[in-house]
Amino acid sequence: MASLLRLGAVVAALGLLYLGGLVWFAATIPREGPVDARATDAIVVLTGGQLRLREGLRLMAEGKAKKLLVSGVNRNVELQDLLRVARQGPGALECCVELGYDADSTQGNAREAAAFVAREKIASLRLVTANYHLRRATLEFRRAMPDIDLVAQPVYPENFHIDEWWRWPGTYALLQAEYHKYLGALLRPYLAFADANP
Repeated sequence: MASLLRLGAVVAALGLLYLGGLVWFAATIPREGPVDARATDAIVVLTGGQLRLREGLRLMAEGKAKKLLVSGVNRNVELQDLLRVARQGPGALECCVELGYDADSTQGNAREAAAFVAREKIASLRLVTANYHLRRATLEFRRAMPDIDLVAQPVYPENFHIDEWWRWPGTYALLQAEYHKYLGALLRPYLAFADANP
């Protein structure tokens, strides 16, 4: 009986720890407000919605960077296709936008961006992605490029209701999935170390 009570207490404690972490994760997702306005050497946009690409192109047009990498693009998509989707006509930006076709995950985005940074000799980078994805993306980018000056630029999807996330089933499911992915990314180096040192 005592062992069952101890097991129940451990399960309850783990459940509270999990829920506390989820609430913390939601509370620290960026809300709309001022962002770091300084210019950077380049911008990287992670695919996953028109809003991200539009924001990256807007920042380029405002002179916030001279180069832009769109990471994780489908191999059947060309620059003209993306500009059309983002409601941008051909123009001066075409010369300075590069499409990255190799990434199929956030970790892959970071590797692709790191290769771009090394090739272009970039010292500062603005990362554009959805607000709920920003913490995990920043973690992966800092691991891949520890010496880069990284500026976070969240975008705010209209269908992601962060202020009352628990009342919206779609937002709750997305938030919980992203929390799980963040925990996985956070623990990955430790799991890899354990596998390498049995």
